[in-house]
Amino acid sequence: MKLINIGFGNMVSASRLVAVVSPESAPIKRIISDARDNGQLVDATYGRRTRAVIITDSGHIILSAVQPETVAGRFGDKAEKDIVPEDDDE
Repeated sequence: MKLINIGFGNMVSASRLVAVVSPESAPIKRIISDARDNGQLVDATYGRRTRAVIITDSGHIILSAVQPETVAGRFGDKAEKDIVPEDDDE
């Protein structure tokens, strides 16, 4: 299981991620509000400003204080580390 660091030592399973988006748009703010009302919101900002909203396949919404590009970069770094180099012994 690959874990992605979303800030302050918090991790999310990479296989459960659906999207990492910015929190500025009205539809995303509505998604956050609905998740809060339904008990499906996880606030991992530690009181800091929300900079990324992570949507999971289970419908949970996770708030992070790191930029969406940073989360995506960490996701990409994990994928690259899992690639096994091919043998060039031919």
